[in-house]
Amino acid sequence: MVSASPSSSVRVRFCPSPTGNPHVGLVRTALFNWAFARHHQGTLVFRIEDTDAARDSEESYEQLLGAMRWLGFDWDEGPEVGGPHEPYRQSQRMDIYRDVAQRLKDAGHAYDCYCTTEELDARRESARAAGKPSGYDGKCRDLTAEQVATYRAEGRTPIVRFRMPDETITFTDLVRGELTFTAENVPDYGIVRANGAPLYTLVNPVDDALMEITHVLRGEDLLSSTPRQIALYKALTELGIAKTTPEFGHLPYVMGEGNKKLSKRDPQASLNLYRERGFLPEGLLNYLSLLGWSFSADQDVFSIDEMVAKFEIEDVNANPARFDLKKAEAINADHIRQLDPAAFAAACAPWLEAPHANWAPEDFDQAAWEAIAPYAQTRVTVLSDITANVDFLFRQTPVEDEASWNKAMKEGSDALLRTARAKLADADWSSADALKEAVLAAGEEHGLKLGKAQAPVRVAVTGRTVGLPLFESLQILGRARTLPRIDAALAKLTA
Repeated sequence: MVSASPSSSVRVRFCPSPTGNPHVGLVRTALFNWAFARHHQGTLVFRIEDTDAARDSEESYEQLLGAMRWLGFDWDEGPEVGGPHEPYRQSQRMDIYRDVAQRLKDAGHAYDCYCTTEELDARRESARAAGKPSGYDGKCRDLTAEQVATYRAEGRTPIVRFRMPDETITFTDLVRGELTFTAENVPDYGIVRANGAPLYTLVNPVDDALMEITHVLRGEDLLSSTPRQIALYKALTELGIAKTTPEFGHLPYVMGEGNKKLSKRDPQASLNLYRERGFLPEGLLNYLSLLGWSFSADQDVFSIDEMVAKFEIEDVNANPARFDLKKAEAINADHIRQLDPAAFAAACAPWLEAPHANWAPEDFDQAAWEAIAPYAQTRVTVLSDITANVDFLFRQTPVEDEASWNKAMKEGSDALLRTARAKLADADWSSADALKEAVLAAGEEHGLKLGKAQAPVRVAVTGRTVGLPLFESLQILGRARTLPRIDAALAKLTA
């Protein structure tokens, strides 16, 4: 993967929350930020937004770091790397947020709001009934000292709200073009909870400002918060906290089954699923890059370095992108084919060991594995496929798959197997072609073409109706192990 020392003024950030397993939408966001930074020889800041103590966990934090490392991403500032804007975990920056919130209040950009949840709900419902915007109505914007004293005497604890300017906000989104939000549709919003805990609406823009982020590339679901953040950046600039307002680019939704937005609850959204199935990082990233972006009209498979060389955020399509598991698998399979044979054999290693392997460790044969690996590399879609494709080599007996047996062992299969066994016994086992000729000849004696003739042989020897090239598999298994398996199948057929 491309890794470059930052030299340009481009500064982007990837700032996930450590809540549960990483999901593919999050990975797509990380990929686009990483590729944008590397394309422009800029800086990628990896920041952890862990201010929600009820949902964040150290385990999820470690999973995030592990996922980034597995995917091959590097970052220029952040956990394990450090940088000039440390710390990079929001839970360690609380004093900063308290100070900024107070400065915003002192300057009149924010104020204490004493409205209760019940009062807010009632006023929203009334506004909806009147056909008016149902956002916060500014009731506490300009409270007198007497009103504040009354609320405090009632035991009310305020939240802090940011005071939105009474003006239309227009900005150019890097993906969607010019967007305009009118004042009545962007009401004052909370930035600090009643217990003093800062909200995402404060900490995210403050960190972007202090870390001098130049481009914010994030999901479409956060688009509605952008005018609020632009107003906050303006206030932060007046206070000398921010130097500039970043440019925004909002990435399209990733859609799942039923044309619904892919959520964390969808099984196919979990990054761990793809790791466990044996997707290659480069295969998965190649596919995820196509969710809203394209390399070219006639090429879907490319390296990550090639993506970095071509990636521009302006080329991202604003329309929702549908996650297609079949296409993801096909692209991953192409990347498996492109591996150096030694790299493929090494990549399969975890699936040849417990708990994946369904054979005794002492029965694993490295020479047999090295012989079969080139044939497997042309057939598997994900690395976990390898276990079922090669287990016939390392088990004392083939797996018992009733569906495969019933499908292959039709009437007359016993006669075919006897003929095939006899011809295989006399064949030249140094040649896969000679083994093929033996089974072909057996089939001809029974009026069967090769496809029909080899099915009972395959199931007798491997236990399955599908698998790696049969005659190369028989050659690697060897005469001494193949013929007894055919004998066992014949005994089962005539029992």
